[in-house]
Amino acid sequence: MVKELEAGRFPWAQPWAARGEAATIAAGLPKNAQTGRAYSGINILLLWGAAIEHGFSGQTWLTFKQAKALGGSVMKGERGSMVVYADKFIPKDEQQRVEKEGGDASFVPFLKRYIVFNAAQCEGLAEELTAGATPLPECEAIPHAENLIAATGADFRIGGDKAFYVPSQDFIRVPPQPAFFEQINYYRTCFHELGHWTGHASRLGREFKGRYGSHAYAREELVAELSSAFVCASLSIAPTVRHADYLGAWLEVLKEDNRAIFNAASLASKAADFVLAFETNAPAGSTAMTERAA
Repeated sequence: MVKELEAGRFPWAQPWAARGEAATIAAGLPKNAQTGRAYSGINILLLWGAAIEHGFSGQTWLTFKQAKALGGSVMKGERGSMVVYADKFIPKDEQQRVEKEGGDASFVPFLKRYIVFNAAQCEGLAEELTAGATPLPECEAIPHAENLIAATGADFRIGGDKAFYVPSQDFIRVPPQPAFFEQINYYRTCFHELGHWTGHASRLGREFKGRYGSHAYAREELVAELSSAFVCASLSIAPTVRHADYLGAWLEVLKEDNRAIFNAASLASKAADFVLAFETNAPAGSTAMTERAA
């Protein structure tokens, strides 16, 4: 991640073409070919990165065993890509202590690695599992985005020339869409601000303590930026990469703490899931803390 940012590239930018360009990678989030479930958190970034590095056009992945279970096989000589699974367990000694003494058990977190292969690295799979890039036209994606934004029930105030979320009054302000040089970026900006909106105490409860330029501020911006990328990917929207407003601050955060990207990606996945849930659920309202710029 640090290497990509130092080169001026955003490793969470969706790896497919924008309007008017030939698509090379299918729009959407990477998903497991057997279960149909989308990957989340850091795994989205790992698999997008692998797709870019190796030139895979599809976003379906599976383990060696899953390929066999689906009637195919991994082609000879192919190397897989790593994904991770985070969980926690109670050690046996701790279980015995709780049984004797009572009280709450202490959990031990762990991270397990898995190797997955892109469907393009396999043979003998059904054609729908190996399909390449067929992103939705922009005109189909925009109404879907408008509907989702409205469904959240968030207090959007259109106007001005800046985008920001005000936790103390729980509202979002964004410039009108015609003010955007590339209007598709209006949606990226809306979902970025909705990423902040999810952090309100009545929703996911993230802290808005940091001032502009601080590491805490940069971390929250990274969460909102990743969340926006994940939501846009889920909706098959391909905005252009944002200006490098916070690139330096993000670099500082990631260099200082090599776990920061895991934490940010996890929080961003939760924020994106919270927003995307409004595709079927009714919105809920609330209140909160201080002003922050986008």
